Amino acid sequence: MKFSKKSAMGLLFSLTLIVAGCGQTKPASDSDAASTSTPAATEKKLNVQVSFYPMYEFTKNVAGDLADVHTLVPAGMEPHDWEPTPQDIASIETADVLVYNGAGMESWIDQVKDSLSNDKLVQVEASQGIDLLEGVEDGHHHGDSSADEHDHDHADEATTEEHDHEHGEEAATEEHDHEHDAGKEEGHSHDHGGLDPHVWLSPVLAVQEVRNIEAGLAQAAPEHAEQFKQNADAYIAKLETLDQEFKAAVTDSKRKDFITQHAAFGYLAQQYGLQQVPIAGLSPEQEPSAAQMASVIDFAKEHQVKTIFFETLVSSKVSETIASEVGAKTAVLNPIEGLTEEEIAAGLDYIGVMKQNLEALKLTLNE
Repeated sequence: MKFSKKSAMGLLFSLTLIVAGCGQTKPASDSDAASTSTPAATEKKLNVQVSFYPMYEFTKNVAGDLADVHTLVPAGMEPHDWEPTPQDIASIETADVLVYNGAGMESWIDQVKDSLSNDKLVQVEASQGIDLLEGVEDGHHHGDSSADEHDHDHADEATTEEHDHEHGEEAATEEHDHEHDAGKEEGHSHDHGGLDPHVWLSPVLAVQEVRNIEAGLAQAAPEHAEQFKQNADAYIAKLETLDQEFKAAVTDSKRKDFITQHAAFGYLAQQYGLQQVPIAGLSPEQEPSAAQMASVIDFAKEHQVKTIFFETLVSSKVSETIASEVGAKTAVLNPIEGLTEEEIAAGLDYIGVMKQNLEALKLTLNE
């Protein structure tokens, strides 16, 4: 379905109203399990729709028992490929809160938001207020290290300093412009508007996303603002511990570079003084050219790279080809754009997968 033509969107929204009028709801999924306990029977929970897995994880931990949190992108699906159905739009239309990452990650979001008539819907762009990196649209810029000079002290402050929640409420929900217009391009594409949306892969920036989500939930249910803050504080403590574990792991590592399947780890690399060398650009489906493949192979040989990373939701064929060419092995470095059914069954979550990423990086950076 293409969202570029107004007539198509008008038809889609008409179908949305029909779906909503018929009282159809989305089937239960992993995102319905925000909590095992419930508030008082007379108290209505918030209905929160989130775009994809990291937004679910952060929102669930802030909302606790006070909201039903539903993920739009199904488990196991790569979110770069996903487009909402009429039923999905109906779910958003009837929600109290919509949480999305922004920064061009959800290329459909502007068209869908423009079609909504629910003026009470609290819309939370979790990346609001974060300084975004320019994206690597191909895998060729190996000289552009994500480990360039940056202010670690400022980043540390972002993790631990007192937050102005009143300002956060405005920042998370007001009209904003990240200087991109990816959702309004002619024809639907997975272009991120030149900006890197993968902010959740830095634990420090994940803290900012959690605070923005907290502010949005507090706006939707101000009577529970203190509980949302307590929940957010508890989860942020886990993120801060994760941040310290990453710092400790990379401080004395033998090398600072790693080759990954697509350019998802720029914020993580910048935070910890590392250099990601991506095979592809911002989208994992982007096919690298022969020249790009040759460039990565040359880099791997020159720097004696012994591990080529791939990820779980897309084919590992390109990574395996490069690994075979240079005599390296492959391993998973997960951008956490979604969980597989196996990961869900194993009880993994954002923190658990990030710790797996940390262990994978520790091995690779010390080979």
